[in-house]
Amino acid sequence: MTRLPIRIRLTLGFALAMALVLAAVGLFVYQRVSNELLTGIDQTLVAQAHEETESGHVDADTGGGTTYAQLFTSTGALQASQPRALPALLGRGLVAEAAAGRLYRDRTLPGRRGEWRVLAVPSTSGKGVVVVARSLAPRASSLDHLRHELALFLPLALLAACLGGYALTARALRPVELLRRRAGSVTAESQTLLPVPPSRDEISRLAATLNDMLARLHAAVEHERRFVADASHELRTPLSLLQTELELALRRPRSHEELEQALRSAAEETQRLTRLANDLLLIARADQGSLPIRREAVAAGDLLEGVAQRFEIRAASLQREISVEASDLVLDADLIRLEQALANLVENALTYGRGAVRLRAVEEADAVELHVTDEGDGFPEEFRARAFDRFSRADEARGGGGSGLGLSIVDLVARAHGGEAGLRNGPRGADVWLSLPRARAIHSAREAPLALR
Repeated sequence: MTRLPIRIRLTLGFALAMALVLAAVGLFVYQRVSNELLTGIDQTLVAQAHEETESGHVDADTGGGTTYAQLFTSTGALQASQPRALPALLGRGLVAEAAAGRLYRDRTLPGRRGEWRVLAVPSTSGKGVVVVARSLAPRASSLDHLRHELALFLPLALLAACLGGYALTARALRPVELLRRRAGSVTAESQTLLPVPPSRDEISRLAATLNDMLARLHAAVEHERRFVADASHELRTPLSLLQTELELALRRPRSHEELEQALRSAAEETQRLTRLANDLLLIARADQGSLPIRREAVAAGDLLEGVAQRFEIRAASLQREISVEASDLVLDADLIRLEQALANLVENALTYGRGAVRLRAVEEADAVELHVTDEGDGFPEEFRARAFDRFSRADEARGGGGSGLGLSIVDLVARAHGGEAGLRNGPRGADVWLSLPRARAIHSAREAPLALR
């Protein structure tokens, strides 16, 4: 049954329901007609019995058709009968019973065909019983005719209902079939949407929901394509430089100093490749919702001091100052992930900013913010809306050379902790921060799944 098409299953279910309804209607009509015909016969018998009791004798006209009459004494003796040769319609016991009140009986009569309806009523004088009988043959003939009509009409009505139900089902499912055919032609390249029926019904809402799903899938596919293309481009540059350095080193004999310089340059490109590969791996794991977070008590002051120490030599080489604002706040977070995010922010500040770089922790009403500020020109307005997107850069305003993944990773780390990342242009440069929930919120969400974009 489950392998049949939906329209066939719906039609069969509709046919079964209609068969039950039509059978119930046919039974009701048949029973109602049968009762009405019997009521008509009883009314005729009552009228005939009334005439007989008023006259006190059997009418000679009775007996010529389908009605017979007899007059009995109160003891059950037959006094008169029409027709004369008619045997007693009721026995003495039933006659005695009828003397006390009206009595109906259905029975066959000797020498007569079919069933007869017999009515016995006490006479008006109270000294006898009048019995009248009328043939049920006309009623049986009418009911037989009705049965034949029902036997012909009900199957035809059922057939017409099934055909109509099938046509309505096919028409109702036509938009579904159109959606199926159109969905079969949807590809990642075509970005085709499904037709939405004009009716505001379930199928229309289904088509709208499927279109929303297709739009999200197209966006995800386009996002993955862009990600692969950008990743390929970012990997191509250091690989080409590395290949060029090695080819130049091997082209002719080199001195020790030249070979050392070539190896140092190759090592720098290799380090860049390693950092880029790690960033791409982190983003890929975050997209799968599996960015691991190992929470522990982290002193904000020690965290900021550790990150600053890692960049002291770099800052000194650029004649820049890097400082930490003391803090006694304690975080419940992943130390390694926070160091990675803050290192990206400090790297960006040293690469693209100017002046002193400052790290500080700020306690807000329901969060703790870790800020990294510089004294450069800040972010261009058109870049701020997409600053945390992958491979996004503001090279035209702040220089180039990066992969465009640093701020994206900062945002991922913040979201993995249940917080968010933000940026703004301060009075003297850029201010970028991670906002993390307070310890109570972090503890309550420790076992919750990560909500990463």
